[in-house]
Amino acid sequence: MEHGGTSEQGTRRRLVRRIAPFAAVGLLAGGAGGAVGALAQRDPGPATTSSAVASAEPVAATQSSIGAVSKKASAGVVEITVNGTSGGGDFGPFGGGSQQTEAEGSGFVLDRSGHIVTNQHVIDGADSITVHFSNGKTAKATVVGSDASTDIAVLKVDVPASQLTPLALGSSAGVQVGAPVIAIGSPFGLENSVTAGIVSAVARQIRAPNGYTISGAIQTDAAINPGNSGGPLLDANGRVIGVNAQIESSSNGNQGVGFAIPIDTVKTVVSQLIAGGTVAHAYLGVQVTDAANGGAQVASIQSGSPAAAAGLRAGDVVTAVGGKSITSANDLTSAIVAAEPGDRVRLTVRRDGAARTITATLGTRPS
Repeated sequence: MEHGGTSEQGTRRRLVRRIAPFAAVGLLAGGAGGAVGALAQRDPGPATTSSAVASAEPVAATQSSIGAVSKKASAGVVEITVNGTSGGGDFGPFGGGSQQTEAEGSGFVLDRSGHIVTNQHVIDGADSITVHFSNGKTAKATVVGSDASTDIAVLKVDVPASQLTPLALGSSAGVQVGAPVIAIGSPFGLENSVTAGIVSAVARQIRAPNGYTISGAIQTDAAINPGNSGGPLLDANGRVIGVNAQIESSSNGNQGVGFAIPIDTVKTVVSQLIAGGTVAHAYLGVQVTDAANGGAQVASIQSGSPAAAAGLRAGDVVTAVGGKSITSANDLTSAIVAAEPGDRVRLTVRRDGAARTITATLGTRPS
């Protein structure tokens, strides 16, 4: 969530989205190539989140290793300043009206062609964008593309390749709980601030700016504050494993619960955006909760959705997708996340005490 005060130039927002506590778990399920989840609200309790326990000893992080990683990576981390007009919507600092704003976030250099990765919510509503490099130089940026369903955006700056320091991308697939991580960004406008911690959990589900779910998020206790949005979460080898995006906080400040969008999701989305396409996400169109006896119970079905066309009913409990067991609402979200628009998915459903199979053809998620 944006956080900040006012000035003569307008409102300055330092961007990290705050997760509000939700009362129920729900979803308009969908995803493309592992890129996105579904409209899912989650209980704050552990029943609607999941983590993976490390199966191997994590690499110990020392002060010298943190220093070495941050020294090497800082040149590829940028501060992003956005000027625009705020309408006071859900993610604005005020409840109404329209005014000029200056928002601050973070990002990192992807390649020597001038592509910069950041969060979609950082550049949302931008009239102009300025990228500030660690050497003090600045450049105007244009938006190549953005995807609200994964909260990822790609910018482009026109600077010599010799002035760009791309960060190495790792993989989020093997990230383990307890592994050391480093976050670099511009919290409260303090550029190239370095914080360190561990991976607190993996496979979290967080809410995207458009209300859908981002699956596979990495939870960390590395300090994430307003202004860190869009900056990299690095492993002990200095590889980007996530894009810092959200905090769970009652005060808009760090309380040791930060979330990063997994880099494997980011890679998929970024490649599509740079190729000039839009990111299409699959859509099932159900709202679900955890079933008492295991599975994902359908609470409601979107009218005209693929779920409705397939014959799913409120009260059905989905226990498997394509033969893979579903034990919770999160499991169903993740299964749909791995699909693409047009895929036919076989759902095993428990209805009135009997099992049946329903085949649904996933559609394209409404914008």
